[in-house]
Amino acid sequence: MSVPLFLDHHVKSAITDGLRRRGVDVITCLEVGMDQSADDLILERARQLGRVVFTQDDDFLALADEWLANGRDFAGVIYAEQLGITIGQAVRDLELIAKVFDPPDMKNRIEFLPYS
Repeated sequence: MSVPLFLDHHVKSAITDGLRRRGVDVITCLEVGMDQSADDLILERARQLGRVVFTQDDDFLALADEWLANGRDFAGVIYAEQLGITIGQAVRDLELIAKVFDPPDMKNRIEFLPYS
């Protein structure tokens, strides 16, 4: 079983396209009408859908830490700095996570993609 991803509205469409070409299950905030939604609503919707959020917005890190501290579950968060990673590296790293991990492995977990 692979990890389905929910891409934040800050993520470039080239990353979405690259993941889809590699067979990764991806939806975006824009596709579900949440491109203007607050981060906590995005994290909650991703939890409901059983999808791990990929974001390049560091506000999600504080939000995920807050949820952990309060015992509030989420499906997982993967973070990469916008200027710290190339599109190709993001696609490769996200594909690896999506195909190697199972959803329970990512529950309440925060992963950081390395700098390129």
